[in-house]
Amino acid sequence: MKIINESGKRKTAVARSTVTKGEGRVRVNKVPLRAYRSEGARLRIREPLDLAGDVSETVDIDVNVEGGGRSGQADAVRTAIARGLWKFTGDQSLRDLYMEHDRALLINDVRQKEPKKYGGPGARARRQKSYR
Repeated sequence: MKIINESGKRKTAVARSTVTKGEGRVRVNKVPLRAYRSEGARLRIREPLDLAGDVSETVDIDVNVEGGGRSGQADAVRTAIARGLWKFTGDQSLRDLYMEHDRALLINDVRQKEPKKYGGPGARARRQKSYR
């Protein structure tokens, strides 16, 4: 039996997906995708499945995601699913389709929040000076 394990990252969220032969079930943290959080997150996660077409209906995908917030987790899950489907099929045209649609489907977004520093309210912002 063919099993593919892949991961996706976004900000501080890390998603690990397992793709196996099955009937098209997608679960995120043991919750079916149709019952997962907000509609916006569901739509982002469904994107690689919709692009793959019939391939997504012949595999079961289980994803565990931790860290980050809602948006970061959704993007990490979508990357993990897209990579898993591409590796499971081994289809170069699917990879090209993903890359043409959105590069973030296959490539992790490594940008992180810059840490806050002293002397201001954020990473770069500083207190204004008054010379009066």
